[in-house]
Formats: sequence, structure tokens, C-alpha cells
Amino acid sequence: MQGLRRIILVAGMMGCSQVAFAADSPSTSQINTGDTAWLLVSTALVMLMTPGLALFYGGMVRRKNVLGTIMQSFIAIGIVSIQWILFGYSLAFGPDIRHFIGDLSWAGLRGVGLAPNPEYAATVPHQAFMMFQMMFAVITPALITGAFAERFKFGPYLLFVLLWSTFVYAPIAHWVWGVGGWIRNLGALDFAGGLVVHISSGIAALAAALVIGKRKLHEGELTPPHNLTMTLTGAALLWFGWFGFNAGSALTSGALAASAFTATHIAAAAAAVSWLLTEWLHRGKPTVLGAASGSVAGLVAITPASGFVGPLSALVIGLSVGVLCYFAVGVKTRLGYDDSLDAVGVHGVGGTFGALATGLFASKLVNPGGNDGLVFGNPSLLGVQALSVVAAIAYSFAATWIILKLLDVTIGIRVKEQEEGEGLDLSQHGESGYTF
Repeated sequence: MQGLRRIILVAGMMGCSQVAFAADSPSTSQINTGDTAWLLVSTALVMLMTPGLALFYGGMVRRKNVLGTIMQSFIAIGIVSIQWILFGYSLAFGPDIRHFIGDLSWAGLRGVGLAPNPEYAATVPHQAFMMFQMMFAVITPALITGAFAERFKFGPYLLFVLLWSTFVYAPIAHWVWGVGGWIRNLGALDFAGGLVVHISSGIAALAAALVIGKRKLHEGELTPPHNLTMTLTGAALLWFGWFGFNAGSALTSGALAASAFTATHIAAAAAAVSWLLTEWLHRGKPTVLGAASGSVAGLVAITPASGFVGPLSALVIGLSVGVLCYFAVGVKTRLGYDDSLDAVGVHGVGGTFGALATGLFASKLVNPGGNDGLVFGNPSLLGVQALSVVAAIAYSFAATWIILKLLDVTIGIRVKEQEEGEGLDLSQHGESGYTF
């Protein structure tokens, strides 16, 4: 009898769980399988960008820092994913609090189920949208590491990623993309993260470079990239993943995704060529690093505009940003800050240019849900874009500065000079990237 009771109890529990699942299960009429498939593929593509960034940055540092640099990007996947699930997603996209931040209604993914959320994506499961946005949150703090490569302690870095994702990324994401966010309410356009990802990380990189200081180098010591093959491989993976980054932001598998896909490739190709030609004319030789950096600059600049501009506008944006960012990365030498891997010159400058270029070249013919820019008869959009850029720059710089200063005063953020000379691989991880 006791065994029979157990069987009945288990069967009853299974039945209840099936009923509960059926009650929570979304109607098949609400979900478009094509849109869902495209968004899931795009999510995987964007996830691949962070390991791609690890290789891109890893090849640019000295050999003794390759593992430390790669690790900073790779571990961001773990730290930010946990933060996003527990409370980050709710802060960025949850119900609005005074147009600044989301509340904690969705903490622990409470209420984020398989049914679509029509406020964000009406044809895909809410969890699919949440996962797609998670990958943006993952790569953004990893981009900052290019500014302080070869000199940041690993433990404090983990805490920095957690704090920055919470107090910088989440608010800016809510301003721009969250329902009720004040920049969204202004009508500013940011299709895939010019403000949210590139300006926020590029300006944070500037604050980080200033707070942490220059690398300790002996007189005349150079810091050439140790493995440009790795860097070029990383750039190729970034380019590949960026199709999901931008075209996936359409959240459907239709015409808008195709348009963003096309604009993304055109801008990247144009910027790679324009950077290379500019470098060739200016320095006498075209470099592999220049081609790789140029392609990334083009991808950065087209990100906010990709869903709002046509092919020719994307070409202009790409050609322009390749030249602009080439000269921007040289400014650090004249101004005296050590942006090790050009995060400021590429993401800060490229993201700013892209956001403003959206105000120039956006067209309702491409995306009726957007707006016309200055070239198409609407100068007001450029003003809105400029205001949103200034707000993102000011907030990201100030908040990042405060976070880093607090960490530096309390636990210290920079490795000791002896550890820096030894390299992050051995001093922070007890490993070596290469054994000969």
C-alpha cells in the first residue's frame, strides 16, 4: 500500500507539472518559428564575438600577457551571464523606474518565460530575446580591457566587470532600449548598440586608461603585437559574429534583417580599405593590423545605423570612419594616455561617429519604424543623436571613474611593477601561453 501511494503521488506530481507547463506554454500562433530560429542563431553569433575579441586583443599584446588578456574577455561570459540572469536583465529591460532604470520585477528571470513579450519582441519567446541581449551585455565590458591590457589585477577585474555591468551598462541600456527609457522616449536611434555598447565601453576605456596609468616600460622598450595571425583571426570572427549583432537586432528574419546584414558588410569592407589606404599613404606601408583594425572600426560605426541606412550610406560611413579612426588612435601619444589596444580610438570615436552618422543618413524608406536624418530633410534627428551621445559619454566616464577609484582605494587594481615585468600570464594565472 505504501508503494502504491508513492506511485500515485509521483504520477499526480507529474500530471500537475504537465498541466502547469501547458498553462504557461505560449500559443503557437504567437511565436514565429523563422524569427525565433534567426534570433537563436544570432545569439550564438554574438556569443562567438567575445572569444573573437579575446583573440583580437590577445594577439596584440606581448607574449607574456596573452593568456591574461584572453582570460579577461573569456571570463566576462561567465560573470555577466550570471549577473544578467539574477538581476541585470531586469535592471536593463524590466518595468521602468523614472525613465532611468528597470525595477527588479524580473530578477531571477521571474516572469521571463517562453511566451513573447510584445513590448520588445512579439514573435519570439521572451527568453530568446533575453539571451540575445545577454550577449551584448557580455561583450561590452570585455571591450574596455583593451585600454588597460597588461597591467590590471585579475581579482579586482572580476569585481570591476560586475560593478560596471550593473551601474553603467544596465542604466544606459535601459535609457536607450528599455520601454520608458528617456533616450528612447526622445526618439534617438540606436539599432544595435552604438550608444549602449561602443560609446559606453570606449569612454569607459578612456577613464580606465587615465585611472590606471601607463605601462611600466624601460627606456626605448617597444610593445609590438606578438601574434598578428591571432589578431586577424579574431577580427574575422568579430566580422562573422557582427552579422548576428546587427542583423539579429531586427528581431525578425525578414527584410529589415537583410538590410542590416548588407549595411554591416559594406561598412566593414569600406573601412578596412580606407584605413589601409590612409596608413599606406601616411606611413608608407599597409599593415595587417591596420586592415584588421579598420574592419572593426567600420563594424563599430555601422552598428547604430545598420537598421536605418541603405547600402550607399553604409559605404560612406565605412569609408569615413576608417580614415577618422586611423588618426584617432594616434591621439593617445600626443595626449599622453596609454590606451594599450586602441579601445578608445576605435570604439569610443567610431561609436560616436556612428551615432551621429545615424542622424545624418537614417531613412524611413529603409525602416519605417525609424526616422529620417539630416540628409533626408530632418535635421532634428541629428540634434537628438548628439544629445544622446553627450549623455552616454558623460555618464559612462563619470561612473567608470568612480568605480575604478573606489576599487583602487580599497583593494588596488594594478599589478605590482615586478608582476607587470613578469607578465600577467605567470603573475596572475601561473601559466604560460607558449612552451618552447
